[in-house]
Amino acid sequence: MNRKVDTGLLLSRIAIGFPMLFYGIGKLIHGIGFIQQTLVDKGLPAFFGYGVYVGEVIAPILLLLGWRTRLAGAVFAINCVTAILLVQSSAIFSLNENGGWQIELLMLYALVAVSLFFTGGGKYAVSTTHQWD
Repeated sequence: MNRKVDTGLLLSRIAIGFPMLFYGIGKLIHGIGFIQQTLVDKGLPAFFGYGVYVGEVIAPILLLLGWRTRLAGAVFAINCVTAILLVQSSAIFSLNENGGWQIELLMLYALVAVSLFFTGGGKYAVSTTHQWD
């Protein structure tokens, strides 16, 4: 693979993994009560809320390391789409105060994660030989 492509994949992994990890750390510190209540309000079991730790802590760490990048990208994208549907669904067709799409950040995260699912982590990763890398 081209060295520049590998550098781009590394930067993409960092660009979504690093900032999302802060959301996960926030949930580790403050808990997931809000998410669990949202799930209950939508008629879903509250224990599904623990999945946020997989999507916002484990998947970003895997992306940053470049270990099972395709799998982590899929989990990360599912986490983002779930957040959009559960919490931001009313904003899907809305603009923010600056005229941008209200859910653009989550969609950028999701789309980069989907692209990593298709490309893998590149050469600059802890693991590069497994089908999920």
